[in-house]
Amino acid sequence: MRITTIGATATAVAVLASPITSTPAPTPTPATVPAVPAASVVSKPAKAASVHGEARISYIESIHDDIRFTIHAEQTPFTRPMPPTAPGGLSTDARGTLKFSHSRGEVTGWAEATVDCLVTSGRTATLTAVVTKSNVEEPGARLGISVQQGGKGKPDRLGFSWGVVNVDPENVDENGQLVRPQAGSCMAPAPFTTVIKGGYKVIHAEITKSPTQPEPTPHHS
Repeated sequence: MRITTIGATATAVAVLASPITSTPAPTPTPATVPAVPAASVVSKPAKAASVHGEARISYIESIHDDIRFTIHAEQTPFTRPMPPTAPGGLSTDARGTLKFSHSRGEVTGWAEATVDCLVTSGRTATLTAVVTKSNVEEPGARLGISVQQGGKGKPDRLGFSWGVVNVDPENVDENGQLVRPQAGSCMAPAPFTTVIKGGYKVIHAEITKSPTQPEPTPHHS
């Protein structure tokens, strides 16, 4: 995939206590044990990390262009098996959609992608999504996005894994042009652009510990 700076040309718009007593309390008899309502013993589902929203951003390299990102992502731990290393998937597995568009005049670059990874920390989140449809990206390409929800009057921010980041100087095509490396799962730069319209809601949740993997079966000679 050839690297393109977002908005570099009109035709290449590319666009996360009770007191202690000395004697034990008497054991209640079965007749005195209070009944526990069934609803009280049902554990509440764990809160899921998520990012939702739509916004237009201001990007220094394309200051007059209309660039928008729509994100609906929710963490779904251990739902994307990756044998043999992680047959049960990862704690950062996620689902959802990412859409972006970048318009300059009458030319618009756009993409739709399926979210595969999400991790959060406070008001910040990083996520990745795999392109399904686009006029500027190749289907199957993984895009990295970062989101920072603003607070105390500060605007939201967003970053993306193309343009001025994710460059490998030694990765070039047959014409010597830089080729953008694919983003790894949940990999994205700091949110380096500013939201000027709309915004995002980040819900943080700690990642879940991975289940114990089975020990490999020993081979007998």
